[in-house]
Amino acid sequence: MATLPKVELHLHIEGTLEPELVMELARAGGITLPYRDADELRARYAFDDLQSFLDIYYENLVVLRGRGDFAQLAHAYAARAHEAGVVHAEVFFDPQAHLVRGVPLVDVVDGLVDGFEQARAEFGITADLIACFLRDRPVTEALTTLDELIALEAPIIGVGLDSAEVGNPASRFAEVFDRAKRAGLRSVAHAGEEGGPDSIRQALDDLGVERIDHGIRSIDDPLLLSRLADQRTRLTICPLSNVHLNAVADIASHPLPALIEAGLHVTINSDDPAYFGGYIDRNYDVVVDAFGLDDEAVAALAHNAVDASFLPDTRKREIRTRIDEWLSVPESGAVPGRLRW
Repeated sequence: MATLPKVELHLHIEGTLEPELVMELARAGGITLPYRDADELRARYAFDDLQSFLDIYYENLVVLRGRGDFAQLAHAYAARAHEAGVVHAEVFFDPQAHLVRGVPLVDVVDGLVDGFEQARAEFGITADLIACFLRDRPVTEALTTLDELIALEAPIIGVGLDSAEVGNPASRFAEVFDRAKRAGLRSVAHAGEEGGPDSIRQALDDLGVERIDHGIRSIDDPLLLSRLADQRTRLTICPLSNVHLNAVADIASHPLPALIEAGLHVTINSDDPAYFGGYIDRNYDVVVDAFGLDDEAVAALAHNAVDASFLPDTRKREIRTRIDEWLSVPESGAVPGRLRW
């Protein structure tokens, strides 16, 4: 699915930190790591649940210290995303995870901007930034971080909520999201990955978010499914992530087909591709193979992501046209005449 033009809406830039880049940045920064090489690090990427992933995810951030490190990270993702057919990405970053390590927020933001501006000049890919707050950190810290982002006039389009879902209700962050909306920012939140349907309701009712990141546990509640369908709430689903974190047993067990049959507006994304076995093209490939999607179904998923994005209408029309052009010359890997949604 590399030739299909794609918009990616659920992508953590810190989750694109490939083992090879971890080692490169560590050498450049004189940082001693608890593993010898990239292969040894990659061998640790077998996770029991979300927390076991987060432990190593945060451990690896030690190599991100300066503006240039963040620029290199952003450029590396954009180059790989370009190969995967991504033409636009709305990229999450975790400011608190860097601030608590003593990294100035301005270096984080400016570095990411540097990397994406270079990638835009080279590849034509565009990117917008969404600052995510860590739901297992204090609300007061999130408020302070938001105020600092606003004071910096950081070029972010929205705010999100991520990290450990269970035991950290979204409702705690209502003031944060209200302040962000008053500042003109869009809003999204992780919910319904390891948490159940009530976690999704909290994100909708208490935070008033415009998109739900993951949302697969909505399948457990018919009333919630109807609400999401009726309100055209967008879900940013990450199939390989769901498998690697044991949210589902395997791709064949993924509720994606049932969610679409229920009328939900779903999109395909990669989440933390350095850790979960593939970028967005690989995520498209596995659902095509598992569920026998034809070209029209694949194009519909791509269109969903355009519609769910926070892009201006002119850019949306441009990308929709490119998707329709792809559909008129189908990729050989797609399966014609099979399951259509």
